[in-house]
Amino acid sequence: QVQLVESGGGSVQAGGSLRLSCAVSGDTHSTVSMGWFRQAPGKEREGVAQIDGTGYTTYADSVKGRFTISKDNAKNTLYLQMNSLKPEDTAMYYCAAARRWWVPRGRVEEANFGYWGQGPQVTVSS
Repeated sequence: QVQLVESGGGSVQAGGSLRLSCAVSGDTHSTVSMGWFRQAPGKEREGVAQIDGTGYTTYADSVKGRFTISKDNAKNTLYLQMNSLKPEDTAMYYCAAARRWWVPRGRVEEANFGYWGQGPQVTVSS
């Protein structure tokens, strides 16, 4: 079993920054590829960023140049550094993990991940 616990959400003004963390516990050796997703009220969940076992990263076009995904394998923790936040970034953010060394790199897809966290809320005010 794998448990994902996120932290770091909150409220910030447009242009500000937040860093989300996702601590992995349980069978950590099996969770190699990881990602972040978000869901705004009334919208479908969308992929934000992912990192695979090689360290290769993929980002949604809407966050490229503003968000950075990273992973500290020694701490079994995934991060999402979010800079230059916009009101449209307001959403519940979810951490996800996969028992796969490699995930398709073109787009961050839900179907590639099997473990999910509960999600911290991120609110960006204008």
